[in-house]
Amino acid sequence: MKYRVLGKTGLKVSAIGFGGIPIQRVSVQEATQIVERALDLGINFFDTARGYIDSEPKLGAVLKRRRAEAIIASKSMARTKEAMTADIKKSLAELGVDYIDLYQLHNVRYDNELDRVLAPDGALAALSEAKKEGLIGHIGITGHIKGLLVKALKTSDVLETVQFPFNAVEEAESRELLDVAQKVNAGVIAMKPLAGGALKNAGPALRFILEHPAAIAIPGMDTVEQVEANALIGDKLEPMSDAERELLNKEAVSLGTAFCRRCEYCQPCPEGVEIPMVFLLDGYFTRYNLQDWARQRYSELKVKAGSCIECGQCEEKCPYELPIRKMLAEAAARLDKQ
Repeated sequence: MKYRVLGKTGLKVSAIGFGGIPIQRVSVQEATQIVERALDLGINFFDTARGYIDSEPKLGAVLKRRRAEAIIASKSMARTKEAMTADIKKSLAELGVDYIDLYQLHNVRYDNELDRVLAPDGALAALSEAKKEGLIGHIGITGHIKGLLVKALKTSDVLETVQFPFNAVEEAESRELLDVAQKVNAGVIAMKPLAGGALKNAGPALRFILEHPAAIAIPGMDTVEQVEANALIGDKLEPMSDAERELLNKEAVSLGTAFCRRCEYCQPCPEGVEIPMVFLLDGYFTRYNLQDWARQRYSELKVKAGSCIECGQCEEKCPYELPIRKMLAEAAARLDKQ
């Protein structure tokens, strides 16, 4: 595995890190096997969050035993000093460790949220205190709104890393943020490297990110096979071939921008609709000519897209401001049809 220095943190992290959202979908036993294999193959950066249900304890079950091999990153949606202090303690307890290498302000979306976390009694103050106490090693910020992250890095010199969706689809809109991160020497953590699973050719998609020498990629992984395939990319760090680059460009262009990245911030739906899964199956239907397979899988869902009552809660939470209600209706029209 190749390693890179994560900006001014000085942490030496694996070029391919471990995204901790999908681990929620597997059993504790499966999670243990997956995390053990990742460590065995040299993956040492593990990203999780307070909001990822049981991701922290599942990762922690292994990482606390192999603590010296792991760099742990977690994060919280807390916006006040009091709430962030409480969440840091919860993360430490769930992970079963006595310190966390990187703790991040999670999914800062609006100007008023940024102002709140940067206020004297805001979440950043709690992170700074925790760093002084040795409970966390470094401080970062995550989000999907790149202009806001640019503002955050320019406003606060306390922030040492920035984590955001970076992939072949979102290259152009990421350039300013990459430039600013380089200027302030903030470590760059690329989440959604496969655009939430929309990019199907993982090799070229990950190598595209790793062409940027300051960035690491954290694809979500929930099988040993995924770990092994992704680790191989980080081990070789081969440049893309012309054929792979052309394939990736065509795939990115075909996706456009109005598609679900499966970040799952829209969940849970009060009616029980598995919104990202509906859009994943609809993508197979519309982009990969797998209509029969997509409809079969869709028919197995307990709650169909047509159960949406258009309450709009999902759209309020979507960081990409997608018209989810309209998209669900369109998916239902395709997938419900026999």
